[in-house]
Amino acid sequence: MANQEHLDKLQLRQNYRNLWHTDLMRTMQNDPPYCCLAFWCGPCVSYMLRKRALYNDMSRYVCCAGYMPCSGRCGESRCPEFCLATEVFLCFGNSVASTRFLLQDEFNIQTTQCDNCIIGFMFCLQQVACIFSIVAMIVGSEEISEASQILSCLADMVYCTVCACMQTQHKIEMDKRDGKFGQQPMAVPPPQQMSRLDQQYPPTVGYPPPAYGQSYYPPPSQAPGYYPHQASSGYPPAGYPPPGYPQR
Repeated sequence: MANQEHLDKLQLRQNYRNLWHTDLMRTMQNDPPYCCLAFWCGPCVSYMLRKRALYNDMSRYVCCAGYMPCSGRCGESRCPEFCLATEVFLCFGNSVASTRFLLQDEFNIQTTQCDNCIIGFMFCLQQVACIFSIVAMIVGSEEISEASQILSCLADMVYCTVCACMQTQHKIEMDKRDGKFGQQPMAVPPPQQMSRLDQQYPPTVGYPPPAYGQSYYPPPSQAPGYYPHQASSGYPPAGYPPPGYPQR
């Protein structure tokens, strides 16, 4: 029963109807210098993007944005900068994913099927490389060992490339959020707190539920180009996608 409730709450997050300003296939085309920076200096870029996602207010920082069991238990409030640096270097993949989920839940951004395929291929290739490495150690065959090394190298290259594209995608989305495409910057959301799937409803991940009479999201005048979350099947409305998003 508890697992079913968790699955139902995850299903709700699939109803997000905004789109990333740039999908993963076009990030290198839209911002090649930043994509190269994210490829060669991934942890540093992850640090900068998480801090920017928090509106440069590190008092709101929680390890892995509240998605992991250790979140809120690592002394983040005493030294958030050090904790974030530790996160991006020791748990780089989690740091990139946490920033992604933070942005998606703040702005109701869905992930396209193409992006899901790219991310899924990255994970599958890593699993295949791991299996080949285990088989090579057990069998002791030089051919299988060489194949496992090639697969491991290929998996690492794909991993670094996809993470760089994801971080560039996050940067472009925050450029839009901060008005660098000619729009008004958004207001700073409330302080970040832990977000777990055992909450009664899935609020904006990383942020506390609003007080009575308040909305989860900034008013439309402060969030141009974003639609609020609706779980009904009557969307998208006329004129969707919003201005600033590429037509699908």
